[in-house]
Amino acid sequence: MPRRKKKEPRDLLAGAVITAMINTKARNPVILDFTGMKGTVCDTFIVCHGSSRTQVEAIADHVIEEVKKQTGQNPWHKEGFENAEWILIDYSDVVIHVFQEERRRFYNIEQLWADAPVTKIDTQD
Repeated sequence: MPRRKKKEPRDLLAGAVITAMINTKARNPVILDFTGMKGTVCDTFIVCHGSSRTQVEAIADHVIEEVKKQTGQNPWHKEGFENAEWILIDYSDVVIHVFQEERRRFYNIEQLWADAPVTKIDTQD
């Protein structure tokens, strides 16, 4: 019987992030995969947006909580909670961006990193 491949810590962390985003009704979550690309500061961006400051804060808080619960990891760095227009949560290899919709359109991270493979997450809404 073939052995199952063990999940990488990065994949476990990304799974916890996506679970938290889905649970808080995050809009249009996507994963940008930088593995194999030169000159990137991390392996993965996970990007989503919320419809209000309150929802953006709830998404970010739940991401931190769910990642801690599932992996035991705390963020290496976090910022943007002051105005909650763009909250960044940095786990070193995986960086999460939670935007308010207008800010997401303005910064357009997905287009900025257009060379990276993108996985859209189906949230069933």
